[in-house]
Amino acid sequence: MPTFSTARTEIAGQPIADLVKSFGTPLYVYDIAVVQERIADLAAFDRIRYAQKACSNLAILDRMRRTGVVVDAVSAGEIRRAIAAGFSPDAAKHEIVYTADIFDRDALDLVVEHSMNVNCGSPDMITQLGERRPGAEVTLRINPGFGHGHSQKTNTGGEQSKHGIWHEQIDECLRRADQSRITITGLHMHIGSGTDLEHLSEVCEAMERTALSVGRTLKTISAGGGLPVPYKSDESYVDLAKYFELWDATRNRLGEAFGHRLDLEIEPGRYLSAESGSLIAEVRSVKKAGNNVFVLVRCRIQ
Repeated sequence: MPTFSTARTEIAGQPIADLVKSFGTPLYVYDIAVVQERIADLAAFDRIRYAQKACSNLAILDRMRRTGVVVDAVSAGEIRRAIAAGFSPDAAKHEIVYTADIFDRDALDLVVEHSMNVNCGSPDMITQLGERRPGAEVTLRINPGFGHGHSQKTNTGGEQSKHGIWHEQIDECLRRADQSRITITGLHMHIGSGTDLEHLSEVCEAMERTALSVGRTLKTISAGGGLPVPYKSDESYVDLAKYFELWDATRNRLGEAFGHRLDLEIEPGRYLSAESGSLIAEVRSVKKAGNNVFVLVRCRIQ
């Protein structure tokens, strides 16, 4: 459980005063040991795919790569950052997956240039990729018709979310794939942040139904992301053992139905990086405005 004390004097064994003296403020500092602990938490999964939008610092990406973590990219810029951090775009290595609801021209050009893996969030993406790269393998991100999150902004499932392929469009996706000589080899399902085990059971059931509709071409299923981290002292982590147990049971049932083993991915973002980072800032003024107190910090623009 993280410490919420404000009387902190060091980060990763380094005195904060020394860091400020060497680098000034504002300053971001990351404790890589925390990242490594979170990676170890998820070791039961076959593949950990970091959602780099949570923190795309190149040094953090490089350290994750060195521990065997792979990445998800949601834009052309994130593809380039992943490559700059040393991840291979080679589709056979599955180190970078482009996940989005559309292809902009820049991203599609990069995906085609590098023969990169794609996680399609819209049926149109299957056709657009097929026109440029027939014979490709893709993953589908599915919207199961329901979502979960502490606010609508973090809810990535259901009718109010633009994310993912609506669960009733699977047949359309299969037709598009056949027409474009695209093979659907994986499914991804992410309904939002703050996943609890009750909702997770529903997600696993929806994944199983969808996977049986797609069939034996599947090689991978992804548990998606949204693993919570505690921001307040009364919050806690999800039961990861139970979390894995539910997904592993789903994977095993599908493996029996298809006659071959499926890989099980998970796609954490903030779970790996949120608690590793600290912002050091210099307080220059404390002001009151009615019942509010404002703490003003020094901000340097370069």
